[in-house]
Amino acid sequence: MVNPLVAKQRQSVELATARLNIWDGSVRSSKTISSLMRFLRFVRTAPPGPLLMVGKTERTLKRNIIDPLIEMLGKKRCQFNAGSGELHLLGRVVYVAGAYNEGSVDKIRGLSLVGAYVDEVSTMPESFWTMLLTRLSIPGAQLFGTTNPDGPQHWLLVNYLERARVHLDIDGQLHHIDSPDTLNLHRFSFKLANNPNLTAEYIADVSAEFTGLWYRRLILGEWCLAEGVIWESWDPARHVVQQLPPIAQWLCLAMDYGTTNPFHALLIGLGVDGRLYVGHEWRWDSKKQRGALTDAEYSERVRAWVTSLGITPSYVIVDPSAKSFRVQLHRDGQTSTLADNEVVDGIRDVASLFATGRLLVHASCKELIKEIPGYAWDPDASEKGEDKPLKVADHGCDALRYGVRTTRNIWHGQLAPPSKAA
Repeated sequence: MVNPLVAKQRQSVELATARLNIWDGSVRSSKTISSLMRFLRFVRTAPPGPLLMVGKTERTLKRNIIDPLIEMLGKKRCQFNAGSGELHLLGRVVYVAGAYNEGSVDKIRGLSLVGAYVDEVSTMPESFWTMLLTRLSIPGAQLFGTTNPDGPQHWLLVNYLERARVHLDIDGQLHHIDSPDTLNLHRFSFKLANNPNLTAEYIADVSAEFTGLWYRRLILGEWCLAEGVIWESWDPARHVVQQLPPIAQWLCLAMDYGTTNPFHALLIGLGVDGRLYVGHEWRWDSKKQRGALTDAEYSERVRAWVTSLGITPSYVIVDPSAKSFRVQLHRDGQTSTLADNEVVDGIRDVASLFATGRLLVHASCKELIKEIPGYAWDPDASEKGEDKPLKVADHGCDALRYGVRTTRNIWHGQLAPPSKAA
């Protein structure tokens, strides 16, 4: 059941009359429901012509948008055919596409569209966005999109949002900008408090899950620079433990592969107390030890190390760039899983877990503990509008985000609540 739109939600829907209409701001601030209600109105009344729905990937689009639509409307009015990549919505066909990389632009080349809905606009390549705008060529065409904030130099903010003709800002003030530089674009900026359906307890819990950069972007709705230390809430006094509790499940062996650079492996488990634990580490640094090892030697030694601990991890997660090592593991009878290397998503997951005290590290993991305080944003990349960590002493940190992000579907529903874990 969807609560009636009120206040800023309703105002944004009524103002979304431009060629481009974009809701930006914090998580859970009602951007999605407001934009979807406006898109559904458009679907009912739009001129004839193809419609398109876009997300970072088809999987995230289904989770974020399509599944809520099905729940809202029922399967008679909203049906998704994953095989054909089509959504049957209110009697119309909506094509579905992911915009994961530069090559995604080929998915929409040649289309003529009357409308589009775009989830997570800032995550897609600018080339895809540019091509999408050229495809909205049928008279009366409109686009509706949502995005979380990114850096202040991001192409979406600089080239589009800051040139909006109408802006309903974060504080609810409505601005009409009459300038030769403005676009036929209406922008609606939201913060967490703009969602009247959230309880004070929920707002407090969600706010507690983020610190620093993520708090400013995902709670306050600010477009701000990624700078300084990445995991700002890290505190050895709080996050390093001398003893492990009983482990309900050893989720994974996560590995960052290296030959001239260090090879770092971590064992991550879910404790019976509802927290994640980095319980053990294995590291080989060819510059400090007896030279580089072969893939066969790495495979043999890591497997022997895990066996010696008496641990059977549910997943063996490998650095996406380590193709030869994955082949070696397969030859040795070890099934492996390609790590989810969405860098910013993985960093954010770890940041949230550290902030709420739901990710702890055993004191024996000395190399990882050394690395975390120096894991920092690359200032040169930030100035270009990109969020990237410095590639310096990051091997344990990379293995950590691989393991946490790739097993998210397992631990996400099993952790203690933030208010109890912190």
